[in-house]
Amino acid sequence: MKKLLFLLLITIPVLNIQAQDIISIKGKVENAADDKVLENVNIVNLNQVWGATTDKEGDFEIRAAVNDTLFFSYLGFKSIRVRVTNDWVAYGEVKVKMTELGIALEEVLIKPVTLTGYVEVDARTIPIYDNYRYRIEGIGSGYEGGSSQPGAVNKVLSAIFNPADFLYNVFGKRPRQMKKLRQMKENDEIRNLLNSKFDRETLMAVLQLERLDIDEILNNCSYSSDFIKTANDLQILDAISECYEEYRVLNRDK
Repeated sequence: MKKLLFLLLITIPVLNIQAQDIISIKGKVENAADDKVLENVNIVNLNQVWGATTDKEGDFEIRAAVNDTLFFSYLGFKSIRVRVTNDWVAYGEVKVKMTELGIALEEVLIKPVTLTGYVEVDARTIPIYDNYRYRIEGIGSGYEGGSSQPGAVNKVLSAIFNPADFLYNVFGKRPRQMKKLRQMKENDEIRNLLNSKFDRETLMAVLQLERLDIDEILNNCSYSSDFIKTANDLQILDAISECYEEYRVLNRDK
């Protein structure tokens, strides 16, 4: 009985310490150029997968622990990651500065193409656009053309010979990220946040994927290119989640 009481006395303080690890973090988001507050900035705790937004005064409050990383994103501004430190916890509130992006549109020169009727000549005349996405009929995956895309050939070959490998590399080798995927899907704040976003930035940050990886996942899961281009981030989240659950069922006995 004395041993049991001793163990309880040791366990209770430990539980209290763990419960205190997650606290409420407060702050204010401002424009770095003029110190004006920014309303409706999206904030996601990448470690715990919790979301929040700033109010009219630029203030926010989100649950976090020391060393968690908060991801700030706002239309027209450079997204940033801020680590929660002991100083932040001790100070109580900090100001987060976001930098506005300068948008410069490149001039596009369109040249007329005159065809001669000779295949060898015309093949050299017709321009090849590096940003065009190629797709092979009957195969779920696509690939990017142009020399600026280093893995284009490897990607299309792997799609032809073993399309299941890509999904295994994404899902099978990323259990932690896939757990976060389910947490995002169940969190109403995250879902509301993603419903108005189309830039994939939050998904990329939480799942640790590149934009091309997200496209390839959806391609391999038989989603159309039109869906991939036009869907908002919430729809993309649900699509990846559905594909992941199907992958788990198919690979349960393997």
